Amino acid sequence: MLNSNLTVKRILLNICLLMVLLATAAAVSAQDASERQRALDLYESSQYAAALPLLERVAQANPNDVAVLSRLGFVLYATSTAEKNATTRQQMRDRARTILLRSKSLGDDSNLTSIALDALSSKDVADVSFSNIRAADAAIREGEAAFVRGELDQALSSYKHALELDPNLYEAALYAGDMEFKKAYKSTDPQFRNDHFNASGVWFAKAIAINPNAETAYRYWGDALDAQGKTNEARDKFIDAIVAEPYGRRAYVGLTQWAQRHKVQLGHPHIVPPNSTTTQGANTTLNIDPRTLDSKDGSNEWLMYDLTRIAWQKSDFSKNYPTEHAYRHSLKEETAALRMVAEACAKDLKSGKVKELEASLETLVKLNDAGLLESFILFARPDEGIAHDYEAYRATNRDKLRRYWLEVAIIPG
Repeated sequence: MLNSNLTVKRILLNICLLMVLLATAAAVSAQDASERQRALDLYESSQYAAALPLLERVAQANPNDVAVLSRLGFVLYATSTAEKNATTRQQMRDRARTILLRSKSLGDDSNLTSIALDALSSKDVADVSFSNIRAADAAIREGEAAFVRGELDQALSSYKHALELDPNLYEAALYAGDMEFKKAYKSTDPQFRNDHFNASGVWFAKAIAINPNAETAYRYWGDALDAQGKTNEARDKFIDAIVAEPYGRRAYVGLTQWAQRHKVQLGHPHIVPPNSTTTQGANTTLNIDPRTLDSKDGSNEWLMYDLTRIAWQKSDFSKNYPTEHAYRHSLKEETAALRMVAEACAKDLKSGKVKELEASLETLVKLNDAGLLESFILFARPDEGIAHDYEAYRATNRDKLRRYWLEVAIIPG
């Protein structure tokens, strides 16, 4: 009987102990959740210096929390820009990279992580002057330090001062607009939000006037417009960002996120020449896909593409680019080759030789008729040689490059 009572008491004691442990664990878990939310709230408020120690603790408690790791890596990068000691700054950058790569290895495919890793792969901004005017450079760095502390008004004042000292300082106008955007984004007052989103657009326009071929101000402006519910205006700014710098990942972030928010599909037409060539010394062999020999859908006209490109490699490149001594694949060559196919297919269709074109050839004809063939090539089929011609084409054809996205790459729902 005594042993039985002791056993019951022990069971009851263990149950009580377990309840205490569970209650303690629940309290700790609630505390952890609260601290995590506080850390994320500070991050969203751009109070990076205050967020950093909290993010550190939360990440240590749960090293697999992707959302925390991504923000911790970004905050480490952001706060490193205000660190004056070069050794400490590099250590912060290295640690930020390690944390972001871990986040990525856990499945993080966010734009935040990708952009931060891109920035960390570039030269340390602390080693590069924003401006040749020392006072302007100092002012913009003061703004950066204030921004990291979450002092948005002080940062805005410093950026304005930097632009006054150096009217050609793109980053000063860009960052001033970003401060207005962040002030608006944090607020719940509709009028305040609208006023400051509008103010951010004024600064972004100033940045674009300084450098219309940098993507960031267009993208930031698009974010402000979309936050105001100006969906089409936002889309147009995101397109302008891509037109400004189409061969970097960051330029596509805005339009990609816009498309996801508004359930719009993006995509380039699938047009791939089916034949291939192999070159050995002075001899070039054309390998023809047997499926292209069928003249009923226009596929046989792909032969025109290959013959045109062979001619360019042998002589037409040097005729068109007399100052370049080595052959490269150019925009002119690719356009000439695809246009030969498009025009031949259009002729076949008009004459009745072909009743209906193969789908990709039908699209090719439409692109050519719309004057968007070069835009398609530059956005959907660029290689190093073609990309070399982008700036010259953009200088006189910006409208066609925009039209391509509006009429072709943004697919109607």
